[in-house]
Amino acid sequence: MGKEVDVGALEAGGARDYSDPPPAPLVDVDELGKWSLYRAVIAEFVATLLFLYITVSTVIGYKHQTDASASGPDAACGGCLGAVCGVGLVKGFQSGLYARHGGGANEVGAGYSVGTGLAAEIVGTFVLVYTVFSATDSKRNARDSHVPVLAPLPIGFAVFMVHLATIPITGTGINPARSLGAAVIYNGDKAWSDQWIFWVGPFIGAAIAALYHQTILRASARGYGSFRSNA
Repeated sequence: MGKEVDVGALEAGGARDYSDPPPAPLVDVDELGKWSLYRAVIAEFVATLLFLYITVSTVIGYKHQTDASASGPDAACGGCLGAVCGVGLVKGFQSGLYARHGGGANEVGAGYSVGTGLAAEIVGTFVLVYTVFSATDSKRNARDSHVPVLAPLPIGFAVFMVHLATIPITGTGINPARSLGAAVIYNGDKAWSDQWIFWVGPFIGAAIAALYHQTILRASARGYGSFRSNA
C-alpha cells in the first residue's frame, strides 16, 4: 500500500517527507582512495559490456531477419571500455553476421537524412531519460512505496520501444558509450563520420528531459505552486 502524504502541508510549504539527493561534484579527488569509486567503475564496465553485447547482437539479428541486403568521467571511462569489450565479444562469437551487417555500428540508415537521424537520437534519448527520472523520482518514491521496486520495468520497456522505433534509422544509439564501442571495433568510415550524431543527439535529448522534469514536473516540489486543487 502506498505511503500517505499530507498534500495540503506540502502545498503550504510544510516539511517534505522525502529528500532530494545532494548534488555530486564533477570530480572528487578524495574518491581516488575509496573502494566505492573502483567498485562503481567495475560495475559500469561489466554492465556496459553486457549491454553492448546484447544490443549489438540484437541489431545484427534484426538486420539479418528484416533486410539481408542492408550493407561521472571515471565511470564513463569504465562504460566506454566495457562497450569496446562487449562489441569485441560479439565480433568474436558472430564474426559472419558481424561483418555482413556493419558490426552493429551506429550510422544513419539508407534513405534517411542526417537531420532525421539526429532527431531520432534526440527523441529516443528524451524518452529514456524522462522515463528514468519519472521512475526514480524521490517524491514519488516517498509517496508510493512500490515505485522503487517497479522502476526497472518502465525503464526497460522504454529502452525496448526506442529500439523498435530507431533501429531502422540509426541502429539506436541513445548512449554515446554504445556508439563509441561499436565504432572502435568496426572502424568503418561511415560509422566515424556519423559518430557526432550519437553524442550530440543523446546530450540534447537528456538535457531537454532534465529541464522538463525539473521545471515542469518537479515545479511544485520547489515552491512554484501546484496544479492540485485544495477543494
